[in-house]
Amino acid sequence: MGALIFYTAIYFLGFLAAYLLNQLTGRILIRNRRLAGLVLVLMVAVVHASKIISTPPPHHSDIGAGSALGWYVILPVAIIIIVVTYLTWQEGRDDDG
Repeated sequence: MGALIFYTAIYFLGFLAAYLLNQLTGRILIRNRRLAGLVLVLMVAVVHASKIISTPPPHHSDIGAGSALGWYVILPVAIIIIVVTYLTWQEGRDDDG
């Protein structure tokens, strides 16, 4: 649950950074702010995954590197991608009708 909150916060940081950059420049530099948020999430996920793989697990932990990648990186990122894709799809349907 904590990883999902972490990656959601990262997504909104990327989304808001793209919005603020567009506002500060006075023109649209980044058209798709949702994609900018996802790019930041994927960049952080790659760094997080490499850290999990390169660091040995704690001695008192039963979880391995593969399980940690699945629960703390892949699952939250997949959920965020699914939600953003769904919201983008819904927005496209609303514009059509």
